[in-house]
Amino acid sequence: MSAPAELREEEAGADPFDLFRRWFDEAVLSGAPQPEAMTLATATPDGVASARIVLLRGFDESGLQFFTNYNSPKARELDNNPRAAVVLHWSVLGRQIRVEGRVERLSEAESDAYFRTRPRGHQVSAWVSAQSDVIAGREILESQAQELARRYPNEVPRPPFWGGYRVRPDSIEFWQSRENRLHDRLRYRRVAAAWVRERLAP
Repeated sequence: MSAPAELREEEAGADPFDLFRRWFDEAVLSGAPQPEAMTLATATPDGVASARIVLLRGFDESGLQFFTNYNSPKARELDNNPRAAVVLHWSVLGRQIRVEGRVERLSEAESDAYFRTRPRGHQVSAWVSAQSDVIAGREILESQAQELARRYPNEVPRPPFWGGYRVRPDSIEFWQSRENRLHDRLRYRRVAAAWVRERLAP
């Protein structure tokens, strides 16, 4: 891979979501495996942190969206400490984006709309997976999935315990690798209704 170009302030622009959209589109076109995969870090109110990979399922100027079981450990942590950090990393491009901000649940209408776009098997799995609970064996999941599929032969409704979240960024940092580890880092911080752009040392 050729050396990456400099990340210039004038090319980055004043709105971080313009650059976010450009970088995400380039990641998709690059053939990077699962470019929508992102690390989501949460913490309990007393500061015990945890992280896992989730999938970015939409973004706009209001924030980044992902979906999960509302009874999962990450959801319980977000209910009690509604802040999170997110990282998207594309090694093929030598880039990553870091996001930190407040988290809120999506509306039921937004969660319903996304759920309808999921493959039927994924819809069924959302019902039968008590995410992160201890289970006796895989056959329990498969049996429950078969029963659920029989119960809903046509449309599968969204489980009331499953839905989306939006991460509303307070800061967005764009990191691009450069030679000799003199990497480019541009951070956008939200101040009132505006974004302040800063260059950080690597």
